[in-house]
Amino acid sequence: MSAPRGHRPGQRGRQQPQRSIERPRETARQLAYDALLRIDHDGAYANLVLPAMLGRSNLGEQDRRFATELVYGTTRMRRACEALVERFVLTEPDAEVRTLLRLGAYQLAFAGTARHAAVGETVELAHPKVRGFVNAVLRRVADSVMVWPDEPTRLSYPDWIVALFVAELGEFEATAALECMNEPPQVNERRDGYIQDQASQWVAQLVGALTGESVLDLCAAPGGKATEMASSGAFVVAADLRAHRAALVVDNAHRLGYHLPVVIADGSSPPFARSSFDRVLIDAPCSGLGSLRRRPDARWRITPDDIVDLVAIQQRLLSAAAPLVKPGGTLVYSVCTITAAESIKHRTPDGFEIISTAPEHPWEPFGSGFRLLPQNADTDGMVIIRYRAL
Repeated sequence: MSAPRGHRPGQRGRQQPQRSIERPRETARQLAYDALLRIDHDGAYANLVLPAMLGRSNLGEQDRRFATELVYGTTRMRRACEALVERFVLTEPDAEVRTLLRLGAYQLAFAGTARHAAVGETVELAHPKVRGFVNAVLRRVADSVMVWPDEPTRLSYPDWIVALFVAELGEFEATAALECMNEPPQVNERRDGYIQDQASQWVAQLVGALTGESVLDLCAAPGGKATEMASSGAFVVAADLRAHRAALVVDNAHRLGYHLPVVIADGSSPPFARSSFDRVLIDAPCSGLGSLRRRPDARWRITPDDIVDLVAIQQRLLSAAAPLVKPGGTLVYSVCTITAAESIKHRTPDGFEIISTAPEHPWEPFGSGFRLLPQNADTDGMVIIRYRAL
C-alpha cells in the first residue's frame, strides 16, 4: 500500500513509530484502533485482547458495542478494506497508518457509518503529521465505487479458504456460508444464563445424555457442552489437555451451579478405564472454519498444513476414546468446521456402528454424519457423527 503523490508518511523498512503519542480521551474508535494495532502487529487474539481492553475502559454500553463491531468487523474484512484503500496510495505508509486506513474503510464500506464521522473521527486518531494523508485517502474511498478484483477479495478471505469451500459445498452454498460468517454472530443465552452458539447447544443435546448416565467430554474447555449435558441430570466428567483451559471449565461449572469433575488429561491417552462411560463426546480440536465469524482473526492464521496436522490429532482422539464406551453406549464426534477431511473421512472406530438416525432440520446428511452450514440457521458450521458400541 502506498501514499498519494506528495505524501510520504513513512518508508518501507522504517522502524515502527512509537505508540506513546498523546491522544484525545478514549472513545470507541480509539479503543478499537488500539486493539487493532495489537491484533495486526503484535499477534494478539481479538477474542482475548478486546474483552480485556473493554474491561479496563469507561465506555458506555453503546460505545462498547460499537468498538466490538469495529474490531471484529475490520479484522474479518481486512482484505476487502485493504483493497478499498490500495487504489489511492502510491508509496508504502507505516504499519500503524495501514491499520487506521482499514478501520476507516470498514466504517465507510461495511458499518454504515455516516461519512463525516467515519472520515473525520478516524482522521483525529492519526498522528498530526499524517492526518492530511489519511483524510485524503478516506475521502477518495468514500467517493468511489468499488469494482472487486475477485471473489476472495470481495468476501475477504484467503484464496485457499474460498477454494476449499467451493470444492466442499459448490459455489452457491460456499458463497452463502462465507458471506454469513462475515456477519456478527447472534447472542444465544441458554436457560441457565450461559452464552453459547445454538449449534453447540444442539451438538450437546444430540449426545443424548440421560439422568444417571456417566458421560465424558474429552475436549471440554471452556465447558459449554459439558454443562449443557450436565443439565440433563447425567454425571459428566470433563477433561482437557491444558490446565488453564481446564480451569475455564471449573469456573463455568461453578458459576452455573453444576457439580462437574474436571480432569487435566491428554485425550489421546485418557486416564480412564475401559468401558467407563455410557456416552463420550469428542468435540475435537479443528480448523474452526465453520466458526470464523466468532473468531475474526482465525481466517488469517489457519493454513492448509494446519488442517493436515489436525486430522492426525482427531484420528488419535477417536481411537483413544472408543475403548472408554460401554457396550451399547454412544460415541459422538463433532467439529466446528465443514470439511470432509476433518469429519466423515475419519475411520469408524473398531467395534462401532454408525447411528444413522437423522437429527431434525436444519442438519443435513453428510456422508456418515450430518452437517450444519452457517447459513442454514445463522449458527456456526458444524459436523457431527454418532457411533454405537457393539
